[in-house]
Amino acid sequence: MISIERLITMKQGVSKLFVFIKDENDVISSKFVEHDILSFVNQQIQENDKDFFAFNQLSQWLCVAVVPKKKDLNLQVEAFRKLGAKILDFCDKEFIKDLQFVSDVQKEYAMGFVEGMLLASYTFDNYKTDAKQTIHPFDNLFVVNPFVENNDIEEAIVIARAVEKYRDLVNEPYCSLNAEGLATAFVNMSHEVGIEVEVWHKDKIEDEKMGGLLAVNQGSVDPPTFTIMRYRPEGSNESPLVLVGKGLVYDTGGLNLKPGDYMNDMKEDMAGAAMMATAIYAIASLGLPIHVVGVFPSTDNRPGFNAYASGDIINMYDGTNVEVVNTDAEGRLILADALSYAKKLSPFLVVDAATLTGAAARAIGPYGIAAVEQDAKEYMTIMKDAGERAYERIAEFPFWSEYDELIKSDIADIKNCGPGEAGMITAGKFLAHFTDYPYIHLDIAGVAMFERKRDYILKGASGYGLRLMVEFIKSLIEKK
Repeated sequence: MISIERLITMKQGVSKLFVFIKDENDVISSKFVEHDILSFVNQQIQENDKDFFAFNQLSQWLCVAVVPKKKDLNLQVEAFRKLGAKILDFCDKEFIKDLQFVSDVQKEYAMGFVEGMLLASYTFDNYKTDAKQTIHPFDNLFVVNPFVENNDIEEAIVIARAVEKYRDLVNEPYCSLNAEGLATAFVNMSHEVGIEVEVWHKDKIEDEKMGGLLAVNQGSVDPPTFTIMRYRPEGSNESPLVLVGKGLVYDTGGLNLKPGDYMNDMKEDMAGAAMMATAIYAIASLGLPIHVVGVFPSTDNRPGFNAYASGDIINMYDGTNVEVVNTDAEGRLILADALSYAKKLSPFLVVDAATLTGAAARAIGPYGIAAVEQDAKEYMTIMKDAGERAYERIAEFPFWSEYDELIKSDIADIKNCGPGEAGMITAGKFLAHFTDYPYIHLDIAGVAMFERKRDYILKGASGYGLRLMVEFIKSLIEKK
């Protein structure tokens, strides 16, 4: 990750980037930039609609970036994030290792730029054998802005570091990260920041009769795990916020085997657990005053050994009998046991995250998170607002009672999958069956991994949703 430092005044001999927002007449003015350069930039804005200018002064670069004015604050911040990624690409191309970001824009915009550069600087090169293949030669960003404080930069670095952990976990192949490996990763990050952590292994899971998790694990040579992380700073609330994440470290679909191409990215199927665990890591690193518990069931879904099959009846942790109609609808089975366990924690709210359904990805594509809520309308409003600020947006789906009809079983209490229609919603309905508290379900199937680079998110694991959760939790603290 790149280094960020706040400066009061500009450094001599270091490349500079001056950033401006065009006024209502599409003109910029500056006390920093020489008159001749400013005149040239304004001419190019007017005549050619250019927004980026770079002048090689041999010993250093002088760059000017112009950001179009947006009416919406969140859209303006997002424009600065995208600019941060664009500038990092330019610096890498020109082998600029140090850059000063000089601007008197308001703090939210300046920090958007910083955040964009931090997020864009991520690399996953654990398996590169050639050190020369480094993606980002850029090293240091210096921030010269009258409104940015050191603590703003420190917070941005903490969150970016958590996103980096999140991306690393999702990018890691199954051959080096099975269920036990994921639990170990959660233990290690917990110890870094003083989070209490407990891991249940197969014998404990069997003693607890977690039928959903055990059923999905039947086809695997590797045992399941069930990880509980608790962050409870002194003076925080008694009833916790519970964050649940799907930890399916690899999904073949089981006996309902996925076609080959659909398995290429199935190492991502534990992104929900990675997202929520690293969100807890972030809030603990920031010292936010809120009691949070993370619950993460984990296994892989394989068609080997005594793999569970369509037509099986599973007795779940809460006693519900579930008819299996599709072994590729496995994530909801392991999450159901975790959601039932969450009842014991007396939470004021439970939020889960999962790469659960292709239906969610097909519905809204790679531009947001599909979500439903039960008895949590006020919290969903806060979540949506947080999503707009982080630009990790929420698309809320209806959750009408009629959808319950689609998962009724003729031979058991419910079945684990409905018809093709409304697949994201019926998956949520299945999960909601195991709750008795305010509940929000986040389906991140469309945003967990990208097939190509998009602005400040590289190809591969996106890290999507963590910044949303930090914003959400900060809002909860303010309102309570």
